[in-house]
Amino acid sequence: GAMSVDSITDLSDNASELLEALQLSHPHELDPRRSRGKKKQLSLNPITWQVPRIVDRCCTHLETHGLQTVGIFRVGSSKKRVQQLREEFDRGLDVFLDEHQSVHDVAALLKEFLRDMPDSLIPRELYGAFLSTASLEGQAQLDTLQLLLFLLPPCHSDTLLRLLRFLAQVARHAESSWDPEGRQIPGNKMTVPNLATVFGPNILKKEKPGEKDAGALNLEDSAAIILVLQRLIEHHHSLFMVSPEMQCDVLRRLFQTDPDVIEYLLRRK
Repeated sequence: GAMSVDSITDLSDNASELLEALQLSHPHELDPRRSRGKKKQLSLNPITWQVPRIVDRCCTHLETHGLQTVGIFRVGSSKKRVQQLREEFDRGLDVFLDEHQSVHDVAALLKEFLRDMPDSLIPRELYGAFLSTASLEGQAQLDTLQLLLFLLPPCHSDTLLRLLRFLAQVARHAESSWDPEGRQIPGNKMTVPNLATVFGPNILKKEKPGEKDAGALNLEDSAAIILVLQRLIEHHHSLFMVSPEMQCDVLRRLFQTDPDVIEYLLRRK
């Protein structure tokens, strides 16, 4: 006759926050090729995928229309059109980006959004910790980056993963290729180092937008930011993967400390 925990609203606030903090998923769930209509049954994370609409739609548009655009993120855009799109998103309108929008306008909009976030995608309190990984090498560097990524709030973590997936795809189209008929397909020239140079200062920031000295970085910090973002792009799939061993350890500890959370997760399955 015990009460069962059937929904997240039945849990205490602390337990709900704990569930939100759990970023546990199975490997194939990180595969963007999974069909969107399929019901996700294996995720241990009960909170929905938290990516701002503007980020997801900009990335999707550029994946569809911009991967072969030479100099994407470096060629200038129309400030007027970018501002208009920005205002439409700010007003909460359901903005659809299609082939009629300029690739360079959408690219500039994405960069502006990341640059002007009140709290940067990688929170400022972790700025120094992320930069310190630039002095590490090999597996030690990747292990440290992964532990730091686990500290990100869910919205930041989900949005960063969406962005890194996209940037890795852009980098895969950096070099020219040939189609089956032997015609050359131009590369976009945006290699991983080029993308890290463009996006690094927008993702890893020491100061808030508009604060004194914001954007004024020494050469050492600038180089470290670029290196860290390179590693995140190159290894994003494994860095955001929680190993089965770690999942088991977390669940074993939760069984002792928060049995309601375990019951909720089991009932969802």
